Amino acid sequence: MKLQNKVMLITYPDSMGHNLKDLNYVLENYLKGAIGGLHILPFFPSAGDRGFSPMTYDKVDEKFGDWSDIEALSSKYYTMFDFMINHLSKHSEYYKDFVKNKDKSKYKDLYLNWDKFWPENRPTQADVDLIYKRKDRAPYQTIEFADGTKTNIWNTFGEDQLDLDIRTETTKKFVKDNLVNLANHGASLIRLDAFAYAVKKLDSNDFFVEPEIWDLLKEANDDLKGTDAQLLPEIHEHYKYPFKVSEHGYFVYDFALPMVLLYSLYNGKSKRLADWLRKSPMKQFTTLDTHDGLGVVDAKDILADDEIDMTTNELYKVGANVKRKYSSAEYHNLDIYQINTTYYSALGDDDKKYFISRLVQVFAPGIPQVYYVGLLAGQNDLKLLEETKEGRNINRHYYEVDEVAEEVKRPVVAKLLNLLRFRNEEEAFDLEGSIDITTPSESQIQIIRENKAKTRKAVLNLDLASLEYSVKVNDKEVNFD
Repeated sequence: MKLQNKVMLITYPDSMGHNLKDLNYVLENYLKGAIGGLHILPFFPSAGDRGFSPMTYDKVDEKFGDWSDIEALSSKYYTMFDFMINHLSKHSEYYKDFVKNKDKSKYKDLYLNWDKFWPENRPTQADVDLIYKRKDRAPYQTIEFADGTKTNIWNTFGEDQLDLDIRTETTKKFVKDNLVNLANHGASLIRLDAFAYAVKKLDSNDFFVEPEIWDLLKEANDDLKGTDAQLLPEIHEHYKYPFKVSEHGYFVYDFALPMVLLYSLYNGKSKRLADWLRKSPMKQFTTLDTHDGLGVVDAKDILADDEIDMTTNELYKVGANVKRKYSSAEYHNLDIYQINTTYYSALGDDDKKYFISRLVQVFAPGIPQVYYVGLLAGQNDLKLLEETKEGRNINRHYYEVDEVAEEVKRPVVAKLLNLLRFRNEEEAFDLEGSIDITTPSESQIQIIRENKAKTRKAVLNLDLASLEYSVKVNDKEVNFD
């Protein structure tokens, strides 16, 4: 199915029920009309990182179901699947063959060899310091072959996630075969996870390396010619990076909106939000929450440093059960620039503020993505957090099917589902249409969305201080209760 301009749900295969069949049941029985697209987070056999350390892309992990379950969903919803273009699990058959057969392995060029990457007498400390790292040390891991010899492999993320060498023909074939396979199983979009880390180059910081990053993106795009699938490069960093990708014609993420909107709701002022929405491209997916934490670095230079600090401090003050330690090494936080919380709890579990945040998201440029916990206005899951000591699990509650059935009866959730149905059905949100944003006063914002044919006009008037709002379509009031 081709991509549609409808709300996309982000969910793990086992977060609304226990498997993909349960997910299908929930969508059909409790979320009808509110969801048009589905980002199913990694459903492949994986050795860790909640699916983001895949062992293969050929199979669906049997505890979730099989390809027929995936195809049943992709026949009714436009779907997005993940492809980890930067790394692959050490538990994969590819890696096992490499360790066993070393230079005789047909996968010997799949992984990026740290030792061979550097010229003689390098890397120097200056080289290592230059790398944009996720660790406080050089990003490599020593592996041992079956014959007892050792080598070092580039290792940006977790211990199980060894980096691929995207320069080699072996890896290019691996990428193409898997992208085409995912497209053939119904992917409308393929999310290139950790995309900005995939290219490594001497004398660079090894993050979003130009012009090579564009060569990689073009190759991946060419791999998908003849299919309906499009690429969505995932980049959690300064907004200049997704803006560059947008200029090349691709869909991007708006990961800055969550912090910008929190800032605006915390201080009751509209200028920063309006400025950001005016800059944002229409060909994007908006987020308020994802499977990771709230991105802080994504909002840099949209908000001033003191405004980011104010937002962060206020979040810890007014947020429900949000503590700094949940985003620290003590709780295995992968990224110091992310805050672990649900969006509902970041707003103090306040139904009115939460609904308004989704109202702004719906009127923002692009297509809304709603994370499953956010769809159900979920509170921080402190029980799961403490059981696992994994900070991000605060926002990864496991819902039983019966639990979903109860949650959708809550007024805030029922109202949100009505809002999402409105977004899916209303032609004013045409991606080829226009958006006009004004700030009648310091606390007010007006957003007007009009379709290309100029037959439908949706208007949001919102006061961020008083939290009063109205929505009209062609001058008729819309009520979401």
